[in-house]
Amino acid sequence: MSWDRQITIKTPQELEIMRAAGRINAEALAAAKSAAHVGATTADVNAAAEEVLARHGVVSPFKNYPGPYPYPASTCVSINEELVHGIPGKRKLRDGDIVTVDCGNVYQGWVADSAITFGVGSISEEASKLLEATEKSLQAGIEKMVAGNRIGDVSAAIQACAEGYGFQVVREYTGHGVGRMMHEGPQLPNYGVPGRGMLLRAGMTIALEPMLLVGTYRTRIMPDQWTVCSLDGSLTAHFEHTVAVTENGPVILTLP
Repeated sequence: MSWDRQITIKTPQELEIMRAAGRINAEALAAAKSAAHVGATTADVNAAAEEVLARHGVVSPFKNYPGPYPYPASTCVSINEELVHGIPGKRKLRDGDIVTVDCGNVYQGWVADSAITFGVGSISEEASKLLEATEKSLQAGIEKMVAGNRIGDVSAAIQACAEGYGFQVVREYTGHGVGRMMHEGPQLPNYGVPGRGMLLRAGMTIALEPMLLVGTYRTRIMPDQWTVCSLDGSLTAHFEHTVAVTENGPVILTLP
């Protein structure tokens, strides 16, 4: 994937608009989760999120995103070994599945991007631990989103938390800047070395998205040319928030 690496510093007024976009995104993810019951399809999950976006009069930057062929939906719905970019369709959810929904929207020209992973019915102890580790890794990264820190400080915190639980972080896919475009600079890997990388400045907005795998960190792309799976078929999870660096510390822009 390639995108414009220009980094934009947002004003307080622009951050308020992004916060409004973030609230819409949180509502859409909540609706998607509510629709994700045993027997529902991944298309049903996507439709629940799309209904929220339509009600607010916003569109998803995911839909028609360029690639091998334009991405066909407003969300990505990925199950179990599917790490990211799962295309919603006829697949039915089963008891014990873990489901990742990744959603975005454009509100007044500004993008919100966030993702959650959750269980359907009764999930395994390993799956529960994976969800906890992934969400905690996101929190660890957010805590390092402080002006004066560096990208490597955030990346290293994510990696240390994930590996502390005994899981791996993906190498091929990263967090990224967010603003008027869904993918801006800087790129933020889920692994790194403290004290290295770009300096964080107030007004930067970055989507942190830890992606954890139970087995190998290696992945493969499925024949649909979008869905990314763990290479060994092991469970995966993904949490994401759009976060602003401010003079008063990190501010999560995609909370309800």
